This record gives sequence, C-alpha cells and structure tokens, in this order.
Amino acid sequence: MLKIGPYEIIPIETGFFRLDGGAMFGVVPKTIWEKTNPADEKNRILMSLRTLLLKSSKHKILIDAGIGDKFDEKYQKIYAINHRQYNLLTSLEKAEVKPEEIDAVIFSHLHFDHCGGAVSIEGGEYKPTFPKAIHYIQRANWEQGCCPSEKDRASYLEENFKPLYQKGKLKLLSGSQELFPGVKVFTSDGHTIGQQWVKVSDREKSLVFCADLIPTSTHIRIPYVMGYDLYPMTTMDEKRELLGEAALNQWILVFEHDPYVSACIVKRGEKDFEIDAIVDIGAVTLPRSPLS
Repeated sequence: MLKIGPYEIIPIETGFFRLDGGAMFGVVPKTIWEKTNPADEKNRILMSLRTLLLKSSKHKILIDAGIGDKFDEKYQKIYAINHRQYNLLTSLEKAEVKPEEIDAVIFSHLHFDHCGGAVSIEGGEYKPTFPKAIHYIQRANWEQGCCPSEKDRASYLEENFKPLYQKGKLKLLSGSQELFPGVKVFTSDGHTIGQQWVKVSDREKSLVFCADLIPTSTHIRIPYVMGYDLYPMTTMDEKRELLGEAALNQWILVFEHDPYVSACIVKRGEKDFEIDAIVDIGAVTLPRSPLS
C-alpha cells in the first residue's frame, strides 16, 4: 500500500475506452507510436479510465470520475467503452468506500472522460453520483466547458457538470492552491483552458496525477502532444517544467489513460525524458504491454 501523509493512495480503475491513435500522438508518425500503443482496425488505441482515491481518517477524495455510463449505444461503439472488468462504483466498493462517503471530487477538467461518472441518471433525472461531495474545478475550465470552441465542443457535455452546479455541489477555483493538507492543484492551459493537475505530498515523497497534461507514459517525451490540445506549444512548455521537477525530486507520476503503466518515476535521458522506474501503486490487473 502506498501512503503519503495521512492518505492511502488507491488507484480506482473505472474501465477502458479507445481514441484515435493519430489524434492522441499528434505529429508523431504511426510507425513510431504503434510500437507502444497498437491500434485496432479503426486506428483506435486502448486507453484506461483511471481515477485516484485519497483515503484518510478525515477525508475520502476522488480525483476525476471516469467516463460514466450515460452514453447511448451509438457512442459506446464509437469510443469502444468497456466496463466489463472495471467500473467506478464496483472499484470503489473494493476499496471499501461508498458513494455517500466521498466528501470531495477534484476534477482535472470537464472533458467527458474525466467527469462523466460524477453524474448519474436516476428515475430519468441527472443526479450527483456522490451526493455529499463538493466538486472542485477551475473557474476558467468551467467557463470553457459552458462556452466551448468549435475544436473542443464534442468533449464538453453539459449533462456531466451542469447538474452539479445546479445542486450547489461545484466549487469554482481561481489558480493553483492547496485544497486539503498535502493536496495541491496546479493549473495548466495547453490541453484545455484551466486544466489542473494534482500533487499529493509529505516530507518524504510526492505523487502527481498528471491528467491530460501527460495522459500516458508514452507522452513523457516532450514532442508527444495530443491533436486534441488547444495550445500544443504551451503543453510542451508545461510538460518540460513538470517533468524537470519530477525527475529532480523523484516524484511519482500517475497516468490516467495508460492501460499498461499506471505510474512511474522519470529521469532525463540523452535527448528527452524517459522512464526511470515503474511504480506499483496498487494491485490492479492491466493488459499486457506490447513491449513486455
């Protein structure tokens, strides 16, 4: 068990889905990225929907909430959403946590695959999955989600977050700050405006939930930037800064979308950043890596 400060760190696997490999790796040629992330017949790569639970005697904090189960059959097929092995509530149950015990949900951002699980349909109505939780999001990302651009309109689905606001369960933040003892959020604007990554620290170690700033371990390399990103050059600068600190201080990086590597420590290589050591952050069953 990994513990940082008062928090037991528990990865919550909520399922898998698939996105276009070219979109996930931008200018990187398929002949390179398919070595680590093989595509299916529709050019989609397998991606996890990993969230993180911070469990202490005072708090039960969830970082992101997965994709949820509100998609109709058409969209389930488009994204190959797969909850057969894992889903949010059963994984929380294995962690001995009930939905009503979650007192805080920290959203990295409001794209559908990061916040969809926080709102459920009950009796034809949208309701918070975690009824007692306050949900934290940067105000800038809330505003982006409410008025998205043509480029990212399909990623923001208002049924995933507006019901939380209407119920008074959404707290809008302004900038990087500490939300709980040892739990800080830092803003990032390359992928989307007002994304936030989360750092959990004590005097001995630190862990970073990278969200879509570094969605998989393959994206550790600076030029590997998603086609989805609004400002790819900004993403590269933000990655360079975060990875430099992480390599220097041996921070554990947790990847939300990597189906093969849940966490690692990085180092500076000759040309770019690279994995120094894979870190076991909990007993989860992952698919076999193409490189194993």
